[in-house]
Amino acid sequence: MTAQGEITIRAHGDLGGIDAAAWDACACPEAADGARPNDPFTTYRFLKALEDSGSVGPGTGWQAQYLTAEQDGQIIACAPLYAKSHSQGEYVFDHGWAEAYHRAGGRYYPKLQIAAPFTPATGRRFLTRPGFEDVGRAALIQGAVQIGEQNNLSSLHVTFCTETEAQAGAEMGLMRRTGQQFHWHDEGFGDFAGFLAALSARKRKNIRKERRTAQDFGGEIVQLTGGQIEPHHWDAIWEFYQDTGARKWGTPYLTRAFFEIAHETLRDDILLILAMDGDTPVAGAVNFIGASALYGRYWGCTEDHPCLHFELCYYQAIDFALAHGLSRVEAGAQGEHKLARGYLPVATHSLHWIRDPGFAEAVAQYLRAEGAAVEEDIEVLTSYGPFRKEQKEDQE
Repeated sequence: MTAQGEITIRAHGDLGGIDAAAWDACACPEAADGARPNDPFTTYRFLKALEDSGSVGPGTGWQAQYLTAEQDGQIIACAPLYAKSHSQGEYVFDHGWAEAYHRAGGRYYPKLQIAAPFTPATGRRFLTRPGFEDVGRAALIQGAVQIGEQNNLSSLHVTFCTETEAQAGAEMGLMRRTGQQFHWHDEGFGDFAGFLAALSARKRKNIRKERRTAQDFGGEIVQLTGGQIEPHHWDAIWEFYQDTGARKWGTPYLTRAFFEIAHETLRDDILLILAMDGDTPVAGAVNFIGASALYGRYWGCTEDHPCLHFELCYYQAIDFALAHGLSRVEAGAQGEHKLARGYLPVATHSLHWIRDPGFAEAVAQYLRAEGAAVEEDIEVLTSYGPFRKEQKEDQE
């Protein structure tokens, strides 16, 4: 527990000690009048679902240390802080740093992580009430670093923060790291036909072909959200998730209980896109809905059908975004194959503090080189994007 002038920083081992309304007043103040949260992944209900389901907490390697900054008896800022005993579920990879730290005789774990667990989606990580942005963010950064120093922890990592937060953190002495994802942005297309019209002829033909192939899989593709989602849909999602998780991560991050809780508390934040063979889902994608973005999170299938992954994860997501006035689709981590499907490279940001000065300088040098390479890669990939280079390109 630390104090900074009139601001008190506290670490909480669970969300039960934090008032939900006070947390959301910092995490999603725009939702106070019933609007949709900008970022569904830092809401109290999402983080509480992770906690109550046992997806984070004892035995998971994600031990909660939620930070609050209080002033005059009011929480003015908070952050989803965790003590980590591994680097899984973060999507900003520091395994090489951990290995080098251990080779040098240090102990990298436990470390501190400010993140939306298992979620490679950009959003605010230093959650502040309106009007307290600068002072609240500074208090949270100083408090988290102080916890690391007082407990002789190796490092603090703030992943998928906003560019504004990355700039502010760098000004306070944290190291800034740049990564890359592929996002789709609505450039005033109006509908999917308008999006296709903006593409080169070859890419346009390829997408049309993929969509026809996928939609001929032998069943029906449906989009479900809110009350349209029924308990039995989660049985299929869980089966899909286990299969994909076992192949990608070895052990799925989320428990079955998370999906049960999600049905009760998160359905309005979720879009399910399912490929149905009669009454049986054979493939599906789970998306979360923000105020201006659709976030693709999980995909899986029990039957393999050509192009069905592209249809459910990318094209149906664009359809939904265009129909509901969402300006972008974030389709998850990595994947240059998204480029040909209208998803362009964008920079992502993270912040890092390392207690050992010598190791910190080595990491800083690495980050400078990595950042230059990522910037060049984004520029090159953007130039190879699927959109027409000239507005007067011949139409089919």
